[in-house]
Amino acid sequence: MNLSRLDLNLVVALRALLEERNVTRAGERIGLSQPAMSAALSRLRRHFDDELLARTGNAYELTPLGVALRDRSATACDLLERVFASQADFDPAAESREFTLLASDYSASVFGSALARAVHHEAPGIRVAFQHPAPSVDENTAALLSTVDGLLMPHGVIDGFPSIDLYQDRWLCMIADDHPEVGDALTLDNLARLPWAVYQRPYDAPAARQLSMLGISPQVEVSVQTFQLLPHMVEGTRRVAMIQERLARRAVRSAAVRVLPCPFEAVPVQVALWWHPVHAQDAAHIWLREKAAEVGAGLMEGG
Repeated sequence: MNLSRLDLNLVVALRALLEERNVTRAGERIGLSQPAMSAALSRLRRHFDDELLARTGNAYELTPLGVALRDRSATACDLLERVFASQADFDPAAESREFTLLASDYSASVFGSALARAVHHEAPGIRVAFQHPAPSVDENTAALLSTVDGLLMPHGVIDGFPSIDLYQDRWLCMIADDHPEVGDALTLDNLARLPWAVYQRPYDAPAARQLSMLGISPQVEVSVQTFQLLPHMVEGTRRVAMIQERLARRAVRSAAVRVLPCPFEAVPVQVALWWHPVHAQDAAHIWLREKAAEVGAGLMEGG
């Protein structure tokens, strides 16, 4: 398909029509009159050879193709906005803008807080928004990355996108500080026999992945969507959990837990910042990447 022959304004109209499912409301949303919006719908119907919006009684319903195009048109609009918002020059001390980063609560707490402090001191007009990634981040990565400025994610989950390594962490095991069955060290038998509290996101669930390689199937008693809840799910119980060392340092201050080395060679966590290629030459994004790399290096130097 030759994009030069397409009117990209129709992408904006398509998104409004499919989300509003009403010609008048869609026109009001993007500043077009009702006749102009009707004309845009007619052009879209001819292009796709599909009704897109089919009248049912007094309302419109999306056709199957309309349903498929709804999310795609939203992604396309977000991507186009980011393309045309790209800058040749960027002065962090004078600019006002928001960066959106996808991150687990672990990455936001350990790395994001340090990045936010650095941005606060160098670029007072810059805002950083951290959002939790969707469970399907490893399935719709391109679409997801096209709508944000970056993704904080360990290696081994996604591939094929530009990235920079930020910092490394290691896994520890966590138990209640008064656990009646564990002394100064954990054994593989303990891990197989004790109940578990686990992080439930499939793309970042270290316990199941690493233990399965040892022939151990964790007896999961509790699963949570944030790493920072794990200490409270372990405290006062027989449960065991795996937690990153940098987060564990904070956990022992907030809950009655203790951390012990894993009784096996746990694969370290190598966290990276991933982004969509559309950001490659954007001066603002280049600054963000450089600042992230600087903060990551500081974390590594600090141990």
